[in-house]
Amino acid sequence: MAFTLRQLQYFVAVAEQGSVTRAAQNLSISQSSITEAIKELETDLGVELFDRHPRGLAITHNGHQFLRHATKILADVSDARRSFSDSREERGGKLNLGVTSLVAGYVLSDLLARYRRACPGVEVSAIEDNGSYLEHLLIGGELDVAVMVISNLRDRMALQAEILETSPYRLWLPIGHPLVSADIISVEDIAREPLIMLTVDEIEENTGKLLTALGARPHVAFRTRSVEAVRSLVATGAGIALLPDLVYRPWSLEGDRIESRDVSGALPVVQVGMVWRKGSSLPQSARDFVGVAEALRSARPDELRYRKYRYRHSD
Repeated sequence: MAFTLRQLQYFVAVAEQGSVTRAAQNLSISQSSITEAIKELETDLGVELFDRHPRGLAITHNGHQFLRHATKILADVSDARRSFSDSREERGGKLNLGVTSLVAGYVLSDLLARYRRACPGVEVSAIEDNGSYLEHLLIGGELDVAVMVISNLRDRMALQAEILETSPYRLWLPIGHPLVSADIISVEDIAREPLIMLTVDEIEENTGKLLTALGARPHVAFRTRSVEAVRSLVATGAGIALLPDLVYRPWSLEGDRIESRDVSGALPVVQVGMVWRKGSSLPQSARDFVGVAEALRSARPDELRYRKYRYRHSD
């Protein structure tokens, strides 16, 4: 029996989430459906894609290799379907696009590349700014659509939002830090450490609220708008950081290693999504952009996510 695209989608979802439970929640299906699909896929391939243990799943070496093929297959299928769509026609027009700082560096590039391939005749004009200002421009009709952090979207009455990606908070640590080898890391452990705080896209506000809600007062050692600065400071032992997994990479620019660990407790997630003015008549260029983003999300071929998983499990 040949494997199916649905099995590939379920496999990629579990690989990304590291959990059948979380994958089932994101896909809005039962855990048993995912478990059965993964078993059938393993039978067809003749290899084990995951090691099962009491704490969950760990992808195997074979699974890690197959993940690259699976994401490419899903991406190619998505592109093939779009090649027969009316939106593939070379329309003209202009797309006025907004993006927040965090999203610009970690989500937009792949999405925009696919849109340019689908709609090469559209002129794209993009502006990067904070979320509140982008909301103002959307409501005023100066932007067609924005790609931004929507966890704290302010004007939900006037704006329509659609989730593209969810990213949990994780703890960044330098090599050799005592918490790297801890079985369980609590918020109390974090409160005792100097914290490197990222100040873009409301990350500082969210992190502060998170620690305060859990009864811990953060000891902020350094504030910066640069993710690369956070990486360098953490890697050299200046402090630790609590950030969305979306921006994790295992190396600083200087080549120092950074570890990433889960924190116990129900931590919130950062939601990245598309936003446009509710009730507005979107131009064709914006409707095409939304369509490309939806296809990318449902096929889950995003190489950024593959790299994120690979980084987390690299030696």
